[in-house]
Amino acid sequence: MHLLKDIAVDDHSRARVAIHVNPDGSMAVDAAIGFSESSIKLAVQKRARWVVNHVVEARDRYAHVRPKEYVSGEQVLYLGRRYVLKVVPVDKAVVVVRLKGNRLEVQSTSGNPDDIKGRIRAWYRVKGRDYLARRMNTLTQTLPWSKSPPPFRLLEMSSRWGSGSPAGEIILNPHLIKAPRNCIDYVLIHEMAHLRHHDHSPEFWKLIDAHAGDWRKAKYHLDALVEVLISE
Repeated sequence: MHLLKDIAVDDHSRARVAIHVNPDGSMAVDAAIGFSESSIKLAVQKRARWVVNHVVEARDRYAHVRPKEYVSGEQVLYLGRRYVLKVVPVDKAVVVVRLKGNRLEVQSTSGNPDDIKGRIRAWYRVKGRDYLARRMNTLTQTLPWSKSPPPFRLLEMSSRWGSGSPAGEIILNPHLIKAPRNCIDYVLIHEMAHLRHHDHSPEFWKLIDAHAGDWRKAKYHLDALVEVLISE
């Protein structure tokens, strides 16, 4: 599933060629199996003005995301909520990262921004693995085509929230743990639906409509937060 901000579908091949402009301004094209390369090129050429305009807009948006300095007072996201980062100097070798009220406290022996960044990233991955595993286990019980939770792993991706392998493994972006819970559920159901339908066919979207609730609202919310969620 792409980290979409903008998408266009070729009018003459609806649901067969979809052009995506990612948050960083890169572009991707999804086409149905069997769709010829020449037809794909024609679809992209027909939407050239749309592509150029949205690539420029995406790069402008991305350029205004302020990089984190990893100092006390900055905001960090977890499950859609904002927490205030508090760096706590310590002398001991064993340090702790923990949520405490409305703060994310990060103990550090050096106070070095790279050290703080590394500890927060590691905390996100641990929390992400635990939360995503629990949600997939719960969602599996509501999805009729899924008999057991699929194996998954975390992998940082610049243009996708998730993807699936031919062997049935789901790959998820660890930045997803920063998103609101309903957005996370939408991504999980989206990827689990691909275990049954490997493309974005009408049958695939019927599954999403039937089992992902108000997924359009969740997707819109997720798209609006992309630049913030994937920033360090």
